Amino acid sequence: MAVHGTTEATAVRTPNRGLRWLRRNIVAIAGLCTLGYLILPNIVVMVFSFNKPNGRFNYQWQRFSTDAWRDPCGVADLCGSLGLSLQLALWATLGATVLGTMIAFALARYRFRARSGVNTLIFLPMAMPEVVMAASLATLFLNMGIQFGFWTILIAHIMFCLSFVVTAVKARVMSMDPRLEQAAQDLYASPLQTFLRVTLPIAAPGIASGALLSFALSFDDFIITNFNAGSTVTFPMFVWGSAQRGTPVQINVIGTAMFLVAVVCVVVGQLAGARKRSKRS
Repeated sequence: MAVHGTTEATAVRTPNRGLRWLRRNIVAIAGLCTLGYLILPNIVVMVFSFNKPNGRFNYQWQRFSTDAWRDPCGVADLCGSLGLSLQLALWATLGATVLGTMIAFALARYRFRARSGVNTLIFLPMAMPEVVMAASLATLFLNMGIQFGFWTILIAHIMFCLSFVVTAVKARVMSMDPRLEQAAQDLYASPLQTFLRVTLPIAAPGIASGALLSFALSFDDFIITNFNAGSTVTFPMFVWGSAQRGTPVQINVIGTAMFLVAVVCVVVGQLAGARKRSKRS
């Protein structure tokens, strides 16, 4: 009877122990599953960048090859469209970051009559479907007689990136402690010195996050660009056009390289942040 009772107690404890372990690690398991779900398409792109398809379409694995990596610009106009997208993203990021930062400071620090209306207008590009904004901008450029091309794409990109910069910077500015600036002024710092040495460093994380988000959105945009590009072909438009005729392996190579660069940037940022925190402690 004692042996039987011990066996039953062990059987009862074992499920309870497993349930306790699952409860302790359920968040980590869910996070890993979500991360795997997000990374899976990137892994597929990475694997097929080493494929050598028999036909035009790179949709089925045939055999391993590094030919595309040795010649990533082997497809006509691929690197040209990539360079154009990078150039547009850089200029759009610069314009949206400068304008968005000034707007964010104005909305967070000053009270004026049209403040609520400006807040609503800033939010509209994020809430509005991209196809509606794209068609509206195309209509505006046509009515104004502006020729579609690089400048119309740049204006459109700055317009929809502006909202994200304002939102990121405004949240950072509103969380700032005004006593820090007051302390700098008490120590005889000029308004310019206070801004450069106190306000700007505190707002820098919000400005940087808005700039990075603007770059990613501008480089990746297809719908708004397609409506306002004319004969100009950016990298997303090149990928879409190539998919109609056959996807070259070089597109997977470019996508894999961009993914690896993004991962390296994130890892470097995390290591730098951890190093700063360790120095402070």
